[in-house]
Amino acid sequence: MRNGEWTDDGIVFGETTYDPDEVTVLPPTEPSKIVCIGLNYADHAEETDSDIPERPLLFLKGPNAVSGHGDTVTLLPDKDRIDYEAEVGIVIDEQCRHVDEEDAWDVVRGFTCVNDLSNRDDQREEQNWIRGKAFDNAAPIGPVVATPDEVPEHPEVKLRLNGEERQSSSTEHLIFSIPELIAEITTYLTLEPGDVIATGTTSGIGALSDGDTVEVEVEGVGVLRNDFEVP
Repeated sequence: MRNGEWTDDGIVFGETTYDPDEVTVLPPTEPSKIVCIGLNYADHAEETDSDIPERPLLFLKGPNAVSGHGDTVTLLPDKDRIDYEAEVGIVIDEQCRHVDEEDAWDVVRGFTCVNDLSNRDDQREEQNWIRGKAFDNAAPIGPVVATPDEVPEHPEVKLRLNGEERQSSSTEHLIFSIPELIAEITTYLTLEPGDVIATGTTSGIGALSDGDTVEVEVEGVGVLRNDFEVP
């Protein structure tokens, strides 16, 4: 995996600039795991008729779930509902455990866009959400990792389905802040360089259909775009 820099002129690697539309854009990180946060926006808890949690709700997606910007994602067949969920992703920069809130930003490499795909059919039927959340390609990530100095204090996150805005919020409205999440997660498990924390989605989730195009935009990062197909 080679890392370039996405500029206004194209993707720069070495002394060559590439047109993003003419190259395959790989995921900007290779996580050993994605730690996802459930119900971290009050409006999303309300739309799903769920109680606001007293501590962060954690679940995992493995490397098999990662797909990149521009990929066509093949959804699971014979499912009534697979949802999109726009999220701000935090990419970890170093191996860490037992990180205090005041030191949390020291272990952050940067920000990215995440689409936390959710297979509601099976999620409703199981406790640990493996089928519901961790299926192949269930975590499109990208297009880049933006450093913290390139991103506002509370970046906006938006999602467009076939060009129509469906989700819009910012990390200002997180129930549990990013430092709180890092401190809680590292109380229980070690985070590795490149791991991603998907900080939760806001209201406006909805079902995907064959032929849909989804754009997740995080302020300061850019736009993660994927097409979806049902076999």
